[in-house]
Amino acid sequence: MPATVVVGTQWGDEGKGRFTDLLAKEMHLVVRYQGGHNAGHTIVVDGERFALQLVPSGILYGHITPVIGNGVVVDPRVLLAELDMLAGRGVDTSRLKVSGNAHLILPYHQELDKVTERRLGRNKLGTTKRGIGPAYADKASRVGLRVQDLLDPKIFREKLDVVLKEKNAILSRVFNQLPLSADDIASEYLDVCRPRLEPMIADTVGLVHEALEAGQHVLLEGAQATFLDLDHGTYPFVTSSNPVAGGACTGAGVGPRYIDRVVGIAKAYVTRVGAGPFPTELFDETGDLLIDRGGEFGTNTGRRRRPGWFDAVMMRHAVRLNSLSEIALTKLDVLDTLDTVKVCVAYELEGERFEHLPYHQSVLHKVTPVYAELSGWSRDLTSATERDQLPSAAIDYVTFLSEQIGVPIRLIGVGPGRDQFVHLAA
Repeated sequence: MPATVVVGTQWGDEGKGRFTDLLAKEMHLVVRYQGGHNAGHTIVVDGERFALQLVPSGILYGHITPVIGNGVVVDPRVLLAELDMLAGRGVDTSRLKVSGNAHLILPYHQELDKVTERRLGRNKLGTTKRGIGPAYADKASRVGLRVQDLLDPKIFREKLDVVLKEKNAILSRVFNQLPLSADDIASEYLDVCRPRLEPMIADTVGLVHEALEAGQHVLLEGAQATFLDLDHGTYPFVTSSNPVAGGACTGAGVGPRYIDRVVGIAKAYVTRVGAGPFPTELFDETGDLLIDRGGEFGTNTGRRRRPGWFDAVMMRHAVRLNSLSEIALTKLDVLDTLDTVKVCVAYELEGERFEHLPYHQSVLHKVTPVYAELSGWSRDLTSATERDQLPSAAIDYVTFLSEQIGVPIRLIGVGPGRDQFVHLAA
């Protein structure tokens, strides 16, 4: 049975968790394939709000095995706190499996993240300062500690002593920070975290392939989004892993022939957090309205997001990068009160028109968006459940987006609740 990938198509915060939760209803496994606790997924079930960081969206269904894949970086303290939160709200978390090959975030990663951002000053990247980047850097440098190292205290301590000697030298000599204690880290990770995590640690690659071979449905869930991808995003204002659909192959251990459906999640407008180019960014009262109506503040950080009009140029590139088969469009209802809505259909710079993303990012920083303006619908969409309950102007907007990006829009989100969506016929 082929697998399905769910991927963000903009700069994150598209509402992936909500639609992953919706798609997960028909799945047996939901696998998170990259990122760390710098990515928040918010799901609303029967009016109850769940803000997830590391745990895959499928945790809220009793029939699903949620899996944290090898491509994720895991802070065990954050994971256990999240599991405690869910358990306290009546959610069974015993089904969760964590890859032994996933890398650990350790206290020195977070310290280095903080002091590095501080030192960059006005050139800072806008990271969440949660140690994600330094953990991935150690993975690439082959000095990282993995989840499976928790199962062998001797190996864990040997690796920790070697790497901490270098990290403490950097912290103390470069950043004038106090050194961290290996004893304290080992005590917390081995004595406190390991006993609780040990039952969850598994060969998740084997688990996923057994499910596929048994004809079960597997959903591969990305965090962040296409234009935060380390290779294909607006570098250096990106995350430290590969959220694009191809990242699901390495991050979950699944070859591309096992994937036949790639669902891109896009917001009906665009937001981004942190620094970096943003051609359609709004600095006016319309931008403020999108922030207020859309609740555009980070799930984990609380940071105000930067708002802008829907960018079809970006989306055409996201279609290419992810080989998208379809789009799920979120937060259409946020536009309900606008008299007109705009869509960026191209960029212009010095007389040259770009209908696909410029290859050189210096160009992207300077382009002027070319907009198409469509009529608003001035009607509350939040109670709509069928296509014929949507006003014609809303249908026209969705149809225009689909024509611009060349991929069908199958689902439309019209509110934050699990059941607030409209399914469009194929």
